[in-house]
Amino acid sequence: MEQLRGGSGLVLNLQRRPRSRHKGPDGDRPGLPSAREPAPEIACVRPSGAPSTMPRRLQPRVTGTKGPPATAAAASGANRHSLPAASGDLPASAKQLLRWDEVPDDFVECFILSGYRRLPCTAQECLASVLKPTNETLNFWTHFIPLLLFLSKFCRLFFLSGRDVPFHHPWLLPLWCYASGVLLTFAMSCTAHVFSCLSLRLRAAFFYLDYASISYYGFGSTVAYYYYLLPGLSLLDARVMTPYVQQRLGWHVDCTRLIAVYRALVLPVAFVLAVACTVACCKSRTDWCAYPFALRTFVFIMPLSMACPIMLESWLFDLRGENPTLFVHFYRRYFWLVVAAFFNVSKIPERIQPGLFDIIGHSHQLFHIFTFLSIYDQVYYVEEGLRQFLQAPPAAPTFSGTVGYMLLLVVCLGLVIRKFLNNPEFYSKK
Repeated sequence: MEQLRGGSGLVLNLQRRPRSRHKGPDGDRPGLPSAREPAPEIACVRPSGAPSTMPRRLQPRVTGTKGPPATAAAASGANRHSLPAASGDLPASAKQLLRWDEVPDDFVECFILSGYRRLPCTAQECLASVLKPTNETLNFWTHFIPLLLFLSKFCRLFFLSGRDVPFHHPWLLPLWCYASGVLLTFAMSCTAHVFSCLSLRLRAAFFYLDYASISYYGFGSTVAYYYYLLPGLSLLDARVMTPYVQQRLGWHVDCTRLIAVYRALVLPVAFVLAVACTVACCKSRTDWCAYPFALRTFVFIMPLSMACPIMLESWLFDLRGENPTLFVHFYRRYFWLVVAAFFNVSKIPERIQPGLFDIIGHSHQLFHIFTFLSIYDQVYYVEEGLRQFLQAPPAAPTFSGTVGYMLLLVVCLGLVIRKFLNNPEFYSKK
């Protein structure tokens, strides 16, 4: 038997059937083969575990469809387990790192061809993999190192700042909400990327928790804005906005009531957005969603709309002159977010050269780096807002308006995740 490996990864097994021998005139000398003898049989066998079609993660999806993209996908799963292993190939369970055609479709990432961990892994193997060159290693480290940096930063703010305000003072409750959101986001991201190969159900659970932690962080940011940044804006000061509107637009409107309505709705609207974004992200892991990464990026941006007053402040008033720290770090933060969204949606550079950036340099690692930079800038202007708030606090934040909201959000997000995990449809797809 001869084996020829084609460019597409197929193994061509050339098997020649035994030829029928014709007796010659002397009765025992072999003659020529029969003209009716069939041609040599050429069998095309894929390597062990290779599907007959690309997995769902590398196939274009049809918008609005539900379930597998085609019946061929099911056939490919059957062929994956029924075709014999080519000689010399190691079983997937004996390898340290696998290719995309050796893992279930639900674990395949877009344009990432190699570096997959063995499935299923034990928790000990998952932890050990952070020191090995897999396609998840830098996904972990690009958020674990920022987690340590932010943990150090918040410890200094709460315990080593030299202020007369103790860490348990009500004035610092919004900062506790914001800090818990930042740290939880990075911690859950690290956990999801490390333990994503334990099982299909646990993979879905960890990424659902990852989405929920991002929504939690978004709401925690809104709480910090509400108490530390919004009170200092001229846009939300009726004594400034009423004459401004009359002078610029000629409208004789008292802005006091409008501003009061806005202040009353900021936290409830942000709360609803946090829950809705988590639901949308969890549903994006099913086949009904044609563009899951674009959807997740969009819904993650939605809670950031709570910062629109700061942007309007910079357009209508001299924010650069009044608060240069807020102006510079605010716009630089949103620049980093735009860059992060570009890499998360476009899947560049691995889309251009699949297989080249499997371990180092693929888009999700770049997405992690730029989201870290955006939060790094955000921490600076939240800290500046806290400093100004402590100089002349308008009113002490309440427990129910800060920590109470966060605890209620945790309960709601937990119920959402539980609902999705109880339905196999939402964790059996990618």
